[in-house]
Amino acid sequence: MKAAMRPIAQLTEQATEILIREMGIVDALRFLNQFHAGSGDYTKDRGRWLNDLSLAQITPEIKAKSKKPRRTSR
Repeated sequence: MKAAMRPIAQLTEQATEILIREMGIVDALRFLNQFHAGSGDYTKDRGRWLNDLSLAQITPEIKAKSKKPRRTSR
């Protein structure tokens, strides 16, 4: 079976219509709003934040965070 590749605009329109129909407009928009490209250049920004840090400086913080118990939502 071969799937036809539709234009992304058509796919987005159909998916949005399905979400609105199945979830209602408020929940569909809340869901869609969590996906956005954002702005800026994360790679360059991360470099500015981390370039001056050594592995020896970063490692203890990583280990401390990994020892904390995770919360479970119920």
